[in-house]
Amino acid sequence: MRTIEVCLSPALIGCYSLQGKTAVVIDVLRATSAMAAALASGVKAIRPVATVDECLEWVAQGYEGAAEREGQVVAGFSIGNSPLAFIKAGYQDALVALTTTNGTKAMKLSHDAAEIIAGAFVNLEAVVQYLQRGERSVVLVCAGWKDNFNLEDTLFAGAVVHALTPSFEKADDASLASEALYLQHATNLMGAIEQSSHFRRLAKLGIEDDIRFCMQTNHFDLVPVLKDGLLIAER
Repeated sequence: MRTIEVCLSPALIGCYSLQGKTAVVIDVLRATSAMAAALASGVKAIRPVATVDECLEWVAQGYEGAAEREGQVVAGFSIGNSPLAFIKAGYQDALVALTTTNGTKAMKLSHDAAEIIAGAFVNLEAVVQYLQRGERSVVLVCAGWKDNFNLEDTLFAGAVVHALTPSFEKADDASLASEALYLQHATNLMGAIEQSSHFRRLAKLGIEDDIRFCMQTNHFDLVPVLKDGLLIAER
């Protein structure tokens, strides 16, 4: 039987064997939500990169640049990791280079996986169906906040674990714990998130609309899949 595991922080990724598995990178607030929104809004592909300098190098080659640090758009860029900003941007058929505080870092650290996809509440059902159709075991990689555990990514991981039971065997205690956490808050996810440190951090920046959008479920029927360094939409 295929297995499912949850890596609660990028700092723990060395504890997991990713080879031959699908890694689902999770950064609900906001990178993976923005990836889904961008591709759904007409962006052709997204190149996740680790640093601002690398992002600028791709901009020089014709990419649209998107950069976020500490929840804010990096100076010199017009867009960061806001899903609503991508929806409004009109980047039809564009190639976008994206760097964020946590999400793109987690994606880079997942490089040993046979396959890397991006998951968030906005494409929850699409991710679940994609994993069910596949043949690989799964590691859910929570981006967290600067290597620390965070609530929203773990809640999403728990939602995926719950949806994939009993097709997948829970192979670690983190999958059990994340599912239990999700079930505790499934009827009021926004209420749970409003108590989190990341919500308070982002709310101070005045981006509550982004947060509420990111907590919507099944807004997009696509999965960002990394192929040859580019995230493309698969349905």
